[in-house]
Amino acid sequence: MRLRVENLHVSYGNVEALHGINLEVAEGEIVTILGANGAGKSTTLMTISGLLKPSKGSIYFDDVPLHRLPAHKVVTHGIAQVPEGRRVFGILTVQENLNLGAYTSADAAQIQKTLDWIYELFPRLKERRRQLAGTLSGGEQQMLAIARALMANPRILLLDEPSLGLAPILVKAIFQTIREINESGLTVVLVEQNARAALKLAHRGYVMEVGNIVLEDSASTLLANPEVQNAYLGGAG
Repeated sequence: MRLRVENLHVSYGNVEALHGINLEVAEGEIVTILGANGAGKSTTLMTISGLLKPSKGSIYFDDVPLHRLPAHKVVTHGIAQVPEGRRVFGILTVQENLNLGAYTSADAAQIQKTLDWIYELFPRLKERRRQLAGTLSGGEQQMLAIARALMANPRILLLDEPSLGLAPILVKAIFQTIREINESGLTVVLVEQNARAALKLAHRGYVMEVGNIVLEDSASTLLANPEVQNAYLGGAG
């Protein structure tokens, strides 16, 4: 098992946001976490990546206790997060944003190899590599946010709402790229409001409600579950 979250509790001040959740992600999987706004999905990702500290519980990645490490150390163990809202550096070029993503690596040959792969995945970014990131469209900024995370050569990619605010055609392109990234061998944890697209892409899924995991199953079983359909998929279909 690659990633294990055990009895995880996280609080914002006096308010507990996660009430003892457990989840597992095996090597090579795409696992999606579904739920309404405020369910605790983003909190879960931010705690895995070290941006939030648990009040109780543990997170292990290949038996490394991530819950004891600061965020900058978590990255060095092969975990990269693409935050909600993209958050690219608008006053830097596409290439400069990508260079920042590689700051944990000192291997110039590996950095170049990763960059070549990223420009294959995202030819649009190659075309715009000298352009300021702030002048890119929303879809291009999302591509750049994912590409910047990939520059760290992660072993697991945490994606928080990659389709948010994008036109349907761009959503399709982003999800196709996530599939290609996974097929290259990278493990993916996906938090996503577009539950149908997420379940069609993922191998397994978890459903969260107000800080608890209420369902876990294969993605195909969750897609066919009437409760999931009514709550997240707009009814049967």
